[in-house]
Amino acid sequence: MKPLIVLIIVFGMSVFAPKLTTHKYDFPLSARIAMSAMLLFTAMGHFIFTKGMAMMVPDFIPFKIEMVYLTGIIEIVAAIGLLIPGLRVLTAWLLILFFLLLLPSNIIAAIKQIDIEKGTLNGSGLNYLWFRIPLQILFIVWTYISSIRF
Repeated sequence: MKPLIVLIIVFGMSVFAPKLTTHKYDFPLSARIAMSAMLLFTAMGHFIFTKGMAMMVPDFIPFKIEMVYLTGIIEIVAAIGLLIPGLRVLTAWLLILFFLLLLPSNIIAAIKQIDIEKGTLNGSGLNYLWFRIPLQILFIVWTYISSIRF
């Protein structure tokens, strides 16, 4: 829920910034700025809630802690790449792939009832998926429309 709130608030704020300087709205740019801010926000979680996030990594993947750090770094790099015109489209396609690859971890978190912030098994469980899967789809569509289609 927090990433969605960050995405919407930053989008709302950034819609008006280009209007002040260029006297035009630039919705795709505002959407990319919002996605970048959301990615930076979620990347922080990889370094703050490492234990809980490592619990989400499928059992067959070794070096769970390192994988959590790596995905946090990937989110930071993607946040930057979305804002660089020459890298925007490639970054967007890779980010869409990244979002798809993360979905199994979110399913695992729901099945195991992982509370990411506490690193315990007291999370919201399968109800979490009813929110998380549509949210993941929103992130994919948002990235596609703001970075590839325009």
